[in-house]
Amino acid sequence: MATGDIALHAGNRTEPSARQLIVNDFSIQVATVNGSGSQSANNILLKSIFAMGVPVSGKNLFPSNIAGLPTWYTIRASRRGYVARKKEIDILVAMNPETSREDMLNLSSGGAAIYEESANLAQFRPQLNDPIACYPVPFEKLTAAVCPEAKLRKLVKNMVYVGVLAQLLNLDLAIVEASLRRQFAKKQKAAELNWAAVKAGYEYAAATFIKHDPFVLEPIPQAAIPESDSRISIEGNAAAALGCMFAGVSVVTWYPITPSSSVVENLIEYLKKYRIEPDGKATFAVVQAEDELAAIGMVLGAGWAGARSMTATSGPGISLMAEFAGYGYYAEVPGVIFDIQRVGPSTGMPTRTMQGDILSTAYLSHGDTKHILLFPGSVEECYEFAMEAFDLAEQLQTPIFVLSDLDLGMNNWMSRPFTYPERPLQRGKLLGAEELTQLATRGETFYRYRDVDGDAIPYRTLPGTDHPSAAYFTRGSGHNDKGLYTERPEEYQATMERLARKFETARQFVPAPVIVQSGRSSVGIIAFGSTGFAIDEARDQLRDEYRFETDYLRLRAFPFAKAVHEFVAAHDRVYVVEQNRDAQMLSLLKLDLPAAEVVKLRSIRHWNGLPIDARSVTDEFVLQEQL
Repeated sequence: MATGDIALHAGNRTEPSARQLIVNDFSIQVATVNGSGSQSANNILLKSIFAMGVPVSGKNLFPSNIAGLPTWYTIRASRRGYVARKKEIDILVAMNPETSREDMLNLSSGGAAIYEESANLAQFRPQLNDPIACYPVPFEKLTAAVCPEAKLRKLVKNMVYVGVLAQLLNLDLAIVEASLRRQFAKKQKAAELNWAAVKAGYEYAAATFIKHDPFVLEPIPQAAIPESDSRISIEGNAAAALGCMFAGVSVVTWYPITPSSSVVENLIEYLKKYRIEPDGKATFAVVQAEDELAAIGMVLGAGWAGARSMTATSGPGISLMAEFAGYGYYAEVPGVIFDIQRVGPSTGMPTRTMQGDILSTAYLSHGDTKHILLFPGSVEECYEFAMEAFDLAEQLQTPIFVLSDLDLGMNNWMSRPFTYPERPLQRGKLLGAEELTQLATRGETFYRYRDVDGDAIPYRTLPGTDHPSAAYFTRGSGHNDKGLYTERPEEYQATMERLARKFETARQFVPAPVIVQSGRSSVGIIAFGSTGFAIDEARDQLRDEYRFETDYLRLRAFPFAKAVHEFVAAHDRVYVVEQNRDAQMLSLLKLDLPAAEVVKLRSIRHWNGLPIDARSVTDEFVLQEQL
């Protein structure tokens, strides 16, 4: 256990009675306003805790305006490695007067609050039977003392709470300084000014406060954490961009939209660094389109020509891409589309997370269309699935959609170092001049849409292939297996039936689900994407608090693998946990499973825009099970 009876210190004074400490297991919520410069302070806190070897995650809950509205940053330290949002707030740093009352009311009993001393926030919580450790800090005075320039004080003030937290939580000040100087490596003057503010907060807390809360940090030896000496911290969007570069992407088209923009922004930086020839010539093209429809159109044009091409968008962009998505499906043109999901419909809440594009993307376009979807569940899978998506697009000759979300894409996550790719690029059934000549010598003819091997995947050629039989028409209108225009009912139906069979073939290609069996349960849980972080913790809560074991399957792709059918068949009840109102993944499963298995499915949903937390899953599960 990471708790113990240890005396608490503040400066040279000791609290009269020792209390049980809670070590490396708490959440911090910093409440500020957008544009106040708190991001640097929060990053320094996160990276300092990370540097102590403590598993930690951070989430930025920010408004969709430039400046002025409330923003919250949550940091979770978890000795057990949980990284999902914690529902309870243990430590509050209240820097926004407009939300301070609500923030104090949301603070857990037994928590701690740090705030401007003139605000007197203690009045918002009754102290009897509701112990809250209050640490009023004269932020304005401390900041003015170290920052002569008034216009800089609102930025520097955030560093004062870093110092206060460092002292109260026993955060190694040398590590904080190292993190700060890395943050301001190219701004020496800013580094000195901000470090002075950190020290001012630390020294004030040491001289003033007797610690009344139980939360502390203790360094975890590197040897206690496998591969801890080489752990990385990275955003999901940056990880996806890295995977795209290693996948050999050469054409990138986009229209900026939150929260997907940083996929391409990071990718541009990687490409500029690693894909410029010695003579200065770029081996890639990045085009900002006039809208999302144009962006996917360019992707399909480049994919048809043989380039590995991609775009990145979010829900509103997916809606605009419908027509070209259907074209890519029907004409069988490869391309990769990243959908970093956010709250909808319409503009929705652009800076809140959701898994609400499942159904719309699976059937994007008019007519009978089924798209292949990948669901990365970690930053490591964002990296891996980015590479996998390009291989699948060419192997299956179709658009591939990678569905991440704002929580995974725009927040920093700990990860093992990524594996350098060693497998050659998988280009699928691609015929060059030599292969076409061999066909001709056998008396065979290349027809673009003919199923030769029985797997419903035809062969293709690329423009410019030097062979008289290489050319074909790429048709979004009715066509037969030769690529010729047709409106014959039987030929249209044959093409559509082959596309349906190709979707069945895709079950063998897409990433298999991850299954965790307890070996002692008739109840299963299915989740996907970033929801998986909460499920890992919720299953432990169910076991530790209710002695209830569950089996778990994490979906990683649609179409669903055979193992998904087998998992449902093996259990009496299966809970599908997702972050949307309408149980969209549950609906997909119902459409895919035999009717006898559908009755086993139950739904746990979370759709308020905040990342899903384990406690909400556990409570709803218990309610439905009536444990």
